[in-house]
Amino acid sequence: MKNWLRENRSILVFLLCLGVFRTAVADWNPIPSGSMRPTLLEGDVVLVNRLAYDLKFPLTDIALARISDPRRGDLVTFSSPRDGTRLIKRIVALPGDVVEMRNEVLFINGKAAEYIEQALVPEPLEQGGEIQALKATERIGGTDRTVQFLPSVRAKRSMGPLVVPADSYFMLGDNRDNSADSRYIGVVPRRLLIGHAHRILVSADTLGNWHPRFDRIGRELR
Repeated sequence: MKNWLRENRSILVFLLCLGVFRTAVADWNPIPSGSMRPTLLEGDVVLVNRLAYDLKFPLTDIALARISDPRRGDLVTFSSPRDGTRLIKRIVALPGDVVEMRNEVLFINGKAAEYIEQALVPEPLEQGGEIQALKATERIGGTDRTVQFLPSVRAKRSMGPLVVPADSYFMLGDNRDNSADSRYIGVVPRRLLIGHAHRILVSADTLGNWHPRFDRIGRELR
């Protein structure tokens, strides 16, 4: 055993350093579902900055120092407050905000979002085939993002009003009618945030032929 450790010491040190790096500094996150379409597609792998908000002790949720505050519109990875599953969603409401949805329209502090540049697009299904989706630019609180709705899918289209508690955030998926977000799992405490997803590293068409999507590699997320 000692000889094996001595012979493989450099590899073990590298793996240890990589593990610490991934749990404390930067990480990558594969996208397994369509909950963030059209911003993120199944088969995208995103780069996550773990130092965007807090410096945490490796392998824990213990924050050693606050670096910056999450902003409305940020794409974040976090551990689900319901079962600990790692998820990626968008922050739409900050601590103290009053958030509400009325028949798909998002309200923040009583102000309704605008939905511009609307267009009908085909949406692929995991089991094959397509359904119709309504894609639009959602504008609210000084931020814009592309979202989509699935009129033929049963979903939770109204909720609230809800006051977001201190040190917590309300998350929504950009694919509003196909996302298990804060409408279902509740608000997300800051301690469960993992990091800020800001760029696509690589991408492959997992619903088709697994061909690389070169046009998505390196794309900045917003």
